[in-house]
Amino acid sequence: MIPFALKYIIVVISTLIIAALATPLVRFLSFRIGAVDNPNARRINKVPMPTAGGLAIFIAFSLAALWFLPGIVTHINYHGTYFDYALPLVLAGGIIIVTGLIDDIKELRPLPKLLGMLVAASIIWVFTEFRFDDFKIPFGGPMIHFPPWLSFVLTILWIVTITNAVNLIDGLDGLVSGVSVISLTTMGIVSYFFLHDSNLFLTLTIFILVAAIAGFLPYNYHPAIIYLGDTGALFIGFMIGVLSLQGLKNSTAVAVVTPMIILGVPLTDTVVAIIRRTLSGQKFYEADRMHLHHRLLSLGLTHRGTVLVIYAISFVFSLISLLLNVSSRLGGVLLMIALVLGVLILSELIGIFGENRTPVLNLLRFIGNSSYRQESIANWKEKRILKRNSKK
Repeated sequence: MIPFALKYIIVVISTLIIAALATPLVRFLSFRIGAVDNPNARRINKVPMPTAGGLAIFIAFSLAALWFLPGIVTHINYHGTYFDYALPLVLAGGIIIVTGLIDDIKELRPLPKLLGMLVAASIIWVFTEFRFDDFKIPFGGPMIHFPPWLSFVLTILWIVTITNAVNLIDGLDGLVSGVSVISLTTMGIVSYFFLHDSNLFLTLTIFILVAAIAGFLPYNYHPAIIYLGDTGALFIGFMIGVLSLQGLKNSTAVAVVTPMIILGVPLTDTVVAIIRRTLSGQKFYEADRMHLHHRLLSLGLTHRGTVLVIYAISFVFSLISLLLNVSSRLGGVLLMIALVLGVLILSELIGIFGENRTPVLNLLRFIGNSSYRQESIANWKEKRILKRNSKK
């Protein structure tokens, strides 16, 4: 009798191998159907690159979720069988894959892409338990229960936000693939050891998705021979958004904060981009070259060095999320304060808020540098005098 753990390890390894074998075939297919990223002013690549790499990840994940795992998972819970649990995830993910694949071939406008995400997210809300139906206010707050209409809106908003946040950081070889492996692995550990209302199905699903992405990553790491494209970046972001919902609606406050910290890199980059563009008078959805990876490249880091730095930042976020789950309430609050302060300082140091927008660094300089403090006070007094005189 083969133990279940060994069977599952075999499934994970098989999923990784299928993704690795499918990727060269998907690369060939991408050239044939025109899913190719041609060089331009905003692109890193200098030659045409196939962009439907996410299809290989989806194929491996779907085979594992609908065929391999149902054959070894005989346990039935309130979701039914594992096949019943996984089928809506695969169907919704398939809609995202089709949407991304069409975009990689024809470059869809934002509205049709959004429509595909909305349809897929609606399937998740209707046919699964991945819903934003209640929320525990962190660090001592009450549990809030949402009516169905608000649960639907919040679920859709969360999934679409995470999907787009992950898609936004897809700017360098292996960036999204590596960051998602780190984030999902941490999410799997948290789901197994720390979630109050977790189930084994969630953990099993997370790690077969990790295996599918890991099988693709060697082809996508710099120098890449195939890109994720919107096919892959949207699919990975969508799945992370869906699977992280289990923590957001958990009854423990730390579990609510954990997925937000695990997704620190894409979420921080997205929030900062919105703030930066708003302050600059741009529309918040307009593309620019001020994302985290752009700024690190502009500081002189190599392509591979930039990716490794962002991997390290993602690992730090994940480590903090794990520490948060074993900390006291006071320790958790201090960790969160330190994390926010660290993110702000790093963002200002590398300039992703924009030129001359460094309020935290200016405050620290004011506190720790007497010359700067005296100069600032003198400038402030001078401005007050000028302002008073202008009113006379």
